[in-house]
Amino acid sequence: MAKRQGTLRICPQGHRYYKSSSCPVCPFCEKGRMPPTDFLTRVSAPARRALERENILTLEQLASLTEKEILKLHGIGPRAIPALRKELADQGLNFKRS
Repeated sequence: MAKRQGTLRICPQGHRYYKSSSCPVCPFCEKGRMPPTDFLTRVSAPARRALERENILTLEQLASLTEKEILKLHGIGPRAIPALRKELADQGLNFKRS
């Protein structure tokens, strides 16, 4: 019998899942969530949650910050920056200059 990795958890919706980290996000609930704006669909779930947590829901709000400020957010890594930069460029926007 295969041993499951992580701890069995049950979310408030009743989903049962195993997690090895302390991250409280239910993978089933996360799959069903729709991002409030289109550009958030093009970044990873941790990056999306980081932006949502900071109430950065539009490209204009994103453009008001520098890349350094964005990288300081928990959940945003260097791999998210090119995707965000492209989304901004598609709308004629850029990150704020330092």
